[in-house]
Amino acid sequence: VQLQACGGGLVQTGGSLRLSCTASGRVFSSYNMGWFRQAPGKEREFVAVNRRNTRNTHYADSVRGRFSISRDNAKNTIHLEMNSLKPEDTAVYYCVAGSPTTILSSLRDIGRYDFWGQGTLVTVSS
Repeated sequence: VQLQACGGGLVQTGGSLRLSCTASGRVFSSYNMGWFRQAPGKEREFVAVNRRNTRNTHYADSVRGRFSISRDNAKNTIHLEMNSLKPEDTAVYYCVAGSPTTILSSLRDIGRYDFWGQGTLVTVSS
């Protein structure tokens, strides 16, 4: 699976951005699709995931209620709608794809995801 993310940019505190990620290669609908992010000087962290063939979604506590993940299997695309952005949301955001799992707690693990996009930078100014 090849992943291509786009939509990052510079936005003021309280603003919104929409990230998109298009997948090519294998059957998109077979994979859990999600987003991680890495802020300067920090470890990469889980943001959100949409489980395959479902509307089942999971979010990091830091973004729940502000971010929304969605997928369009017909277009092999996922989106991350980010609202009420804060300076601490500044990071490189990575689109990821992983094999399905019944262990829900593992959905937040970096090692759960086999494929990573190149990352798109989101900068939130204060």
